[in-house]
Amino acid sequence: MAERPEDLNLPMSVVTRITKEALPDGCMISKEARLALSKAASVFVLYATSCANTVAQKNKRKTLTAPDVFTAMEEMEFETFLEPLKDSLEAYRKEQGQVKERKAAKKKEKEEKEAAERALKNAAEESATLVTSELAQTMENGEMDSKEVEMVTDNGTESDNPQVIE
Repeated sequence: MAERPEDLNLPMSVVTRITKEALPDGCMISKEARLALSKAASVFVLYATSCANTVAQKNKRKTLTAPDVFTAMEEMEFETFLEPLKDSLEAYRKEQGQVKERKAAKKKEKEEKEAAERALKNAAEESATLVTSELAQTMENGEMDSKEVEMVTDNGTESDNPQVIE
């Protein structure tokens, strides 16, 4: 709960933005009127919250839900606002669903990129191991001498390939 009554007021920037959007162009609103609207909006929110809480308690719940708010609006005799409120909630839910989908797509893309990088790294390591074992086998069979092996490993892409030097 708020420690001071002023903490319960809506931010003036929000009130100013809402009133500017609601009023026709060229219409001015005084600072005193914005303050009055802010206080009225705060009182309305507190009253609606209290009514919604009562609905939730009647249903033996501690968590307020959207249907509790809808019922509270009816009990407060604000039925006129129910449809716009429900439409706004539906639009919000759709927007949140799209945000989740975008996040999931980004996560999947990142995981696929990491998997491709791991696969490439593993393939490079396997290739280096194969070349090293083929060189060792070639040396054992006497098909190459140590100087030739040294030349092959010096020209390779990996600096940590083993070099056979006698």
